[in-house]
Amino acid sequence: MHRLAFDTDRYLDAQSQAIVKRLEAFSGKLYLEFGGKLLLDYHAARVLPGYHPDAKLRILRSLKRQLQILFCVAAPDIQRGRVRGDFGLTYDNATLKSLEDLLAHQLEVFAVVITRYQGEERASRLAAYLEGRGIRVYLQPELEGYPEDVDRIVSDAGYGRHQPIPTTAPLVIVTGAGPGSGKMATCLAQVYHHRRRQVEAGFAKFETFPIWGLAVDHPVNQAYEAATADLGDRVMIDPFHLQAYGISAATYNRDVENFRIMQRIMGRLWQADPYRSPTDMGVNEVERGIIHDEAAREAGRQELIRRYFRYRWEVLRRLERPSTVERVQELLEETGTSVGERKVVEPARQAADEASRTGKGHKGVCCGAAIELRDGTIVTGKNSPLLHAEAAMALNAIKALARLPDAIHLLSPPIIGNINHLKSDVLQGRSESLDLSETLIALAISAATNPAAEIGLGQLPQLKDCEMHTTHAPSHGDEDALRKLGINVTTDARPVLHRFLVRQA
Repeated sequence: MHRLAFDTDRYLDAQSQAIVKRLEAFSGKLYLEFGGKLLLDYHAARVLPGYHPDAKLRILRSLKRQLQILFCVAAPDIQRGRVRGDFGLTYDNATLKSLEDLLAHQLEVFAVVITRYQGEERASRLAAYLEGRGIRVYLQPELEGYPEDVDRIVSDAGYGRHQPIPTTAPLVIVTGAGPGSGKMATCLAQVYHHRRRQVEAGFAKFETFPIWGLAVDHPVNQAYEAATADLGDRVMIDPFHLQAYGISAATYNRDVENFRIMQRIMGRLWQADPYRSPTDMGVNEVERGIIHDEAAREAGRQELIRRYFRYRWEVLRRLERPSTVERVQELLEETGTSVGERKVVEPARQAADEASRTGKGHKGVCCGAAIELRDGTIVTGKNSPLLHAEAAMALNAIKALARLPDAIHLLSPPIIGNINHLKSDVLQGRSESLDLSETLIALAISAATNPAAEIGLGQLPQLKDCEMHTTHAPSHGDEDALRKLGINVTTDARPVLHRFLVRQA
């Protein structure tokens, strides 16, 4: 059952006040680095049920009159085609999507900063495209010796090489396409240029995770560690904060490792060092929004399981290293969490086994899928010559939600058969069965003449945020539809080999 753990409104009020207070502490000019996702923070929504995925956006809109936005993306990430898992988009396309999404919410990006630029072709193309649309672009070079060589970095040979960006708003939000986008370097380079003009400006980090007021081994903080396992992040006690204030605060290794360097850099940028610990640098009031700790703990444990399955799938697709899976396995063991605690895993596997026993798979492949509805009901589906397991599961789920008898067809067999014929015999497809995207289109068309299909179509929004598992790697059409429906999917990622076989004449 879905239990709320978080009060978004309470958090927004506390976080907005903290930002204004930090802005005032720096005489009215603050560069605020936004860590994590600016829009659609589904990780936070999963581990803190009740957290609105667009909470950060709501804060920005409340402060809209006094802010400007800089968007950073690293040229090496663009060049190698790095992909954002939440959108399934490469970083250049994710940048374009973020700009469009912000504009749709009446928040215009002041400039795009392409960091660590060394003439990369794809980065140059993105810059040209953005400039053609009237968007300011700054190509900032990679800084030699960054960040260790402080003498060089805080000089004209370091930050001075970054072209100053003429921001005018008191609050400048610096966000990016993902981790390692160069947000902090952009902030501090801007502070450096302000200092050269004898203008005071400050720097702080807008943070969500780890939550400093929760224990290091709290499942929500460990879920953050799992989410950044590919980066090698470790949640730990902030030793600087403990020494300065006698208070234990959770932070992560990169902030601790870099803080002595940051202190030296800040000592050059400000006459009086504004921060005594990594925790001091952060503006983080997330703990104020937690209203049910046990619900948050359970959500954190579930996220560990989801990350385990996700990384395993990405290893099979050669998008991730096996060591990342191993790290999440360690976290599962440390928390005493079993993958069996994810309620949809075993029903999906049982559905596949049933298809195998009854011979109802397709071309020798038997797949199962299961989804947990909001009331806790588990619904399954199996693959067949007509439908992928994900499609069968979705149709069964919306029938359950609409309380329609199982015998009623949302899609008539002749309609499915005609589409199968089109895919297989006319278009010469490798598989004639319908994936979830194709099934939803067929459902929408059928709704014009089939009252049951119309009722079923109206149930689709209720699948948002539901948990699902499938035994085999979803096809592109399945994965795309599941993402758009907002379903939290994991998979055993067994390959469906017939997808890759050359069709025989």
